[in-house]
Amino acid sequence: MKLAHHNQPELKSTRKALRDNLTPAEATLWRALQNSQLDGRKFRRQHSIGNYVIDFYCPAERLAVELDGHGHYTVSGEAADMERTKFLQNISVRVVRFENKMVFEQIEFALEGIRQAFRNNDLTTPNPSLKKEGS
Repeated sequence: MKLAHHNQPELKSTRKALRDNLTPAEATLWRALQNSQLDGRKFRRQHSIGNYVIDFYCPAERLAVELDGHGHYTVSGEAADMERTKFLQNISVRVVRFENKMVFEQIEFALEGIRQAFRNNDLTTPNPSLKKEGS
């Protein structure tokens, strides 16, 4: 993958604003991922790849971790997520998704899902969420 896909200069202010205003779920997961706490893997938060800003990205694993709140569970939100995932998979970045609720209620389960993604080189890493919010 070309390095030019990462951290496009035109998205710098967006990335900074998102880092400065993490959602509660992002802040909770970040506390568990920062400083290489999860199996020694370094994560970046609000990292852009192409025109997308990824919630968390592990460069060594080429793994994107996305957290989904209510806005993701609309027709347009799901379509946008599918488009983002397809783009990332086309450049060999795996994607794992969790609903915000899981981060608050079962963070160890979410962290284990990320660990499993470390071991799984398949680009179609499934969504480890038990079910979507509101379902």
